[in-house]
Amino acid sequence: MIAFLLAAALAVLNSPAVADNKTDKNVELLRAKDQALLDAIAPGDRKVWDQALAADAVYVDENGVEIERAEFLKQLEPLPAGASGTIKISEYSAHVAGDLVTVIHTDDEEENYHGQILHARYLTTETWRLEEGEWKLHLVHTYAVLHDPPAVSLSVADMQQYAGRYTGGTDLAYVIQWDGKQLMGGRQGAALKPLQVEVRDVLFVPGQPRIRKIFQRDEKGKITGFVDRRESWDLVWKVEAVRYGEQGTAKTREVGHPQRSTEGVNCDSAVRSR
Repeated sequence: MIAFLLAAALAVLNSPAVADNKTDKNVELLRAKDQALLDAIAPGDRKVWDQALAADAVYVDENGVEIERAEFLKQLEPLPAGASGTIKISEYSAHVAGDLVTVIHTDDEEENYHGQILHARYLTTETWRLEEGEWKLHLVHTYAVLHDPPAVSLSVADMQQYAGRYTGGTDLAYVIQWDGKQLMGGRQGAALKPLQVEVRDVLFVPGQPRIRKIFQRDEKGKITGFVDRRESWDLVWKVEAVRYGEQGTAKTREVGHPQRSTEGVNCDSAVRSR
């Protein structure tokens, strides 16, 4: 009878329902720990982080810098005078595998910086491990989620200056055209995508916040080309003499200036682009 009761108890403890409940409690516990860690950043509360970090913990910040445990705790200081803020977890997911848990959470920051309200969003990945009955944080990698910059408006004449065909090599071409309402651009042979202006001579494709198209001019103000800048790396494009106007119609005019010549032949097939 005792053996039967023990077997029944083990069966209950090992049932999927009990296992799921244990997993849920671990995830709930880790989420609370993570929120406490975020709450400790603004006041520079080292004690909270010291208790959570494993002896060999590594923190990779939003700039890609790897920071060892001791150095991270040393750098953790209260926000300076005139600055305050909060970081709140908005999304949280965890994968539990025995005594190891991998976590991904999205964090929304609101900072009051000398009266101005700033916002940021972070994507954080973590590795937690259960050691002697206590969860310890071994790895943190925080990534700053990028967003498109605000777009500004320029005159039609200014916008049309960017239209044209640009080459990045003998087999590489990028086409920009004015469709009557907006600039469209892309690699030749692929679909065109809208282009927006961040500031004069700096364009971007919505949905690609890592990349800017920075236009270059000569001493007379004519556009000579642009660079596709992804962070600090540039892909260089040089302008060709043929410019493109509405609906892919060629305009044989001087490069880098508003349209002022007569229309040429239709060249829709020549401006197929990304």
